Amino acid sequence: MKLPIPGMQTVDEALAIAVVGHTNAGKTSLLRTLTRKRHFGEVSDRPGTTRHVEVVELRIGGRPALRFFDTPGLEDSVALWDHLQGAGNDAGMDRPARVRAFLQGPEARGSFEQEAKVLRKMLEVDAAFYVIDSREPVLPKHRAEIEILNSCARPVMPVLNFVRDPASRLADWQAVLAGGGLHAQVRFDAVAPFVGAEQHLYQDLATLLPGQRARLQQVGQHLHQEASGRRDAASRAIADVLLRLAALRRAIGEVVYAEPAARARAEQDFQQLALALVRGCADQLLEIQGFAEDDARLATLPWQDGRWDNDLFHPEALRQAGRRLGMGAAVGASVGVIADLAVGGLSLGAGAALGGALGSIVSQGWRQIGGKLLNQLNGVRELTLDNALLFLVALQLVGLARQLDRRGHAALARLEQDAAPDAALDAPLRRVVQAVQPARSRPDWEKPGGSSDRRRRVQDETAALLRPLLEPTD
Repeated sequence: MKLPIPGMQTVDEALAIAVVGHTNAGKTSLLRTLTRKRHFGEVSDRPGTTRHVEVVELRIGGRPALRFFDTPGLEDSVALWDHLQGAGNDAGMDRPARVRAFLQGPEARGSFEQEAKVLRKMLEVDAAFYVIDSREPVLPKHRAEIEILNSCARPVMPVLNFVRDPASRLADWQAVLAGGGLHAQVRFDAVAPFVGAEQHLYQDLATLLPGQRARLQQVGQHLHQEASGRRDAASRAIADVLLRLAALRRAIGEVVYAEPAARARAEQDFQQLALALVRGCADQLLEIQGFAEDDARLATLPWQDGRWDNDLFHPEALRQAGRRLGMGAAVGASVGVIADLAVGGLSLGAGAALGGALGSIVSQGWRQIGGKLLNQLNGVRELTLDNALLFLVALQLVGLARQLDRRGHAALARLEQDAAPDAALDAPLRRVVQAVQPARSRPDWEKPGGSSDRRRRVQDETAALLRPLLEPTD
């Protein structure tokens, strides 16, 4: 049946690709990463996890463009190759005919049942990805696999998996594959893919399937556009939460302000409100990239107890953030505290006097300061967040977005974000913090999205500053 796919050239039906290889080579892991379906199949360190052929599709415009078949592992390839070499000799069969004859025989339903499932699918598909755990030494069983797969007379693309691992034996594998006639090879890592690895995979496959070159090029373009769209969405999500945090304020009365315990509770409640916004954005970034909430956490910093939410309000965290903003510790602290003492506000952050504000009176905006003076006259003080905290949040969320962008959906371990400071981000994030300052005078911008044209423009401008920071590097 011919299925028209929007944006693709005269596509008949989904290109069928078998994913084959030895047990535990990472076949299911590869498919999770290629299709961004983290729950497809079962991934574990146990051998023989996949026992039946499973199918998963890569869809474009609602139509399947590629149909992958996840096959069981080849468990006894040496014995099977010996059997195939002996079969059909008297009849002068070629190698594909021997495979078909084997599938009709009793061994295909007995001792070689798992291998038969693989070979049946190999004879039906357009091509195969031969997934190899490059950390494994090259053994006779692997050489037998190569011969068996070549016997099916289908284009085979070796996918060298886990090549980032220090134990990878990449050169050994490349040599043995070339010796088996498999010169077109692609390096991959299903846990932490290389930048553009998917596009390279399909480009190389097109060399084996020249009649499908246009289709595979369009698949690559589609994947590139999807990745760009995810980065656009991530930059807008971070811009939105930074605007909400800059706009965030809560008034407290004179009685609460005068009583230390009551004031501390008010500050803690305000911090939790801010942290809930940051967590919400982190969850949104995970969702954009197709991960679950428990797949990652923001970086923890070395001076705290392992909880990133505590780190965000830790004095040392904000002191360093103030330095990275270019304010200098002494200047930032003194100006911030003097400003807040003058207007009676509580700019939360560093934990020094009145919340240890690190922001400056100018950066917070004269309209906000005027509002604080009016509130003070009325016996009301406001809790707000200083620029050092905005910088630190931006740093954390940009780092998370970048790591998620490069994380494969086959990863089993929870992502631990790298807490090491990236000095290259300082200057662009200063501009980001400056860009959200209009929200200081607009408490209504605390709401997500917002209907204000002005808010949308500021969010667009901030997202445009963030977007280049999310571009992948390798």
